[in-house]
Amino acid sequence: MEFLLGGVAAMGATLFTNPLEVIKTRMQLQGELKARSKYVVQYKNFLHGGYTIAKHDGILALQAGLVPGLWFQLLLNGFRLGAYDIIDSLGLVRSADGQLIFHKSVLASAATGVGGSLLGSPFYLVKTHIQAQSAKEIAFGHQHNHEGMMKGFANIYREHGIKGLFRGAVSQIPRASIGSAAQLTSFEYAKQWLKKNGYFEQSVVLQLFVASMIGGINVTLMMTPFDLIATRLYNQGVDAHGKGVLYSNFADCVIKIWKSEGFLGFYKGIGPQYVRLGPHTVLCLIFWDELRLFYAKF
Repeated sequence: MEFLLGGVAAMGATLFTNPLEVIKTRMQLQGELKARSKYVVQYKNFLHGGYTIAKHDGILALQAGLVPGLWFQLLLNGFRLGAYDIIDSLGLVRSADGQLIFHKSVLASAATGVGGSLLGSPFYLVKTHIQAQSAKEIAFGHQHNHEGMMKGFANIYREHGIKGLFRGAVSQIPRASIGSAAQLTSFEYAKQWLKKNGYFEQSVVLQLFVASMIGGINVTLMMTPFDLIATRLYNQGVDAHGKGVLYSNFADCVIKIWKSEGFLGFYKGIGPQYVRLGPHTVLCLIFWDELRLFYAKF
């Protein structure tokens, strides 16, 4: 039941934060493998990005990829939060006085994050494809033109089989391990620091939000490059044999981005990434706590 509650909580949070995920994906694909002066900047920041998407693709495009995104969150966070909660309840990441043990927390959160991400990889693949689809005048990256989640799965499976559904999954290992470890650990330490110093004791929700935004700085800086690499690998076009037409593997993607876009190329989409992390973490944790309390009554 811990797995289901964690997944449902994350799905609830995604309903509110998916527009930022759409903007982030578009910004990460903007000017792919081109120097900044070699392409027109369509998405200047996350506010301008949201306006541009709504103007050209319609307001509903800000919720593009919501259905596969919800399924991905169910599998990712159902496994991640559920497994981490069990590990924590067994006392495997805390000392005798209840203090978090840093290296054990990092290992547990990284392992659970990778497991959940690999389970949900096919949904992440289709989600990325759908979120990248846009009007021709503002399009960046390969346009897969799926007519929904099920059509997307059918198209990929018909052309490349089961293997095609897990294309790019290897990029989830560094993305999920670093992102999950940084998120859960940074959030926990930020929350402990706020409690120790007596900040926002009058509001648990406000304390959670501030802890998420403080921890989110570390998470965003560490995770954004790996998230961008994952987006590029998942969204690239493939040839008749299912091989990527832009990147042959993870290392090739890193080298090509560095050579063509420079260091800052790895941080495209960092604005919506950071703005998304705080609310998503808070909403997810609030929903998670409320669902567990509701379940405990039965």
